[in-house]
This record gives sequence, C-alpha cells and structure tokens, in this order.
Amino acid sequence: MVLRRANLDDIELLIRLRLDYLTEDRGKLSREEEIAIGKQLRTYFAKHIPNNTFIGVFAEIEGNVASAAYLAISEKPANTMFITGITGTLLNVLTYPEYRRKGIAAKVINTIIDEAKKVGVAHIELWATSDGKFLYEKMGFYESNYTTMGLKLV
Repeated sequence: MVLRRANLDDIELLIRLRLDYLTEDRGKLSREEEIAIGKQLRTYFAKHIPNNTFIGVFAEIEGNVASAAYLAISEKPANTMFITGITGTLLNVLTYPEYRRKGIAAKVINTIIDEAKKVGVAHIELWATSDGKFLYEKMGFYESNYTTMGLKLV
C-alpha cells in the first residue's frame, strides 16, 4: 500500500473520488449536478492545493485507490479550541467496499493529521456518519457540545 498526498496532477482523480463519495452518501447524482460539481472542484483544487489550504491523501493498492480523505483548511478568529485560528474540516473519507475493515481509512486519516500539523492546523472537525463514528472516536475525535446545523442558501 502506498499513501500519498494529492497534487495538481490528481485533480481529475480528486473529482472522481468526490463524486463517488457523494453518490455513496446521497445516492445517484443527476448529470447536471455532476457537471456543476466537477466545474467547481476543478477551480477549487487548482486554487487550494498550491497554497496548502486543501490536503488530499490517497491509499493506493496495486495502482488503485482503496481509500481517500480530504481536509479543507481555513482561518478563523482564534479561540481556545483553535488558538492559531487555523482549522481543518475532514471531508470525503471514502474507502471502497472491497478494502473496508482493514485499517486503511485510519492510515489515510492519520496521514491527513500529520500533514495538517505541518501547516499549523490547530483543530480538525468533521461530520461523522454512523458507519464512521466508531473509527473517529477510536482516533481521538469527540462529540462537540454544539449541535450541527445548516442553512442552504443556493
């Protein structure tokens, strides 16, 4: 198994992995959704990979991606949880079915954590599915005292 950080040459792979994740998480996407998401992601990755505000990590086995995870990095006003003001949101944790329950996702996430430390990330947040919650807790993630909420604007 090879663990590696994504680079600009991986943009199409990053897009495919994001679409695979979204399909697994939310069901089949329409062609229009795939096109719109792909367009936004090409621009996003081209901007954020070079300036270290996006980290993508892959686990490859025999040339195939077995697992991947993304970290979107942002700066916020500091508080006691993120004293540097630099936070990361763990996204798109995906392990293809034939590779699950082998510890691969944990290795990918640990690599993300190591890379995040190098760029000064003080706190990582995520939204866990019921399938992933045990793994995240085992790795030291904890439930917040705050309720996750959202407001869709577009």
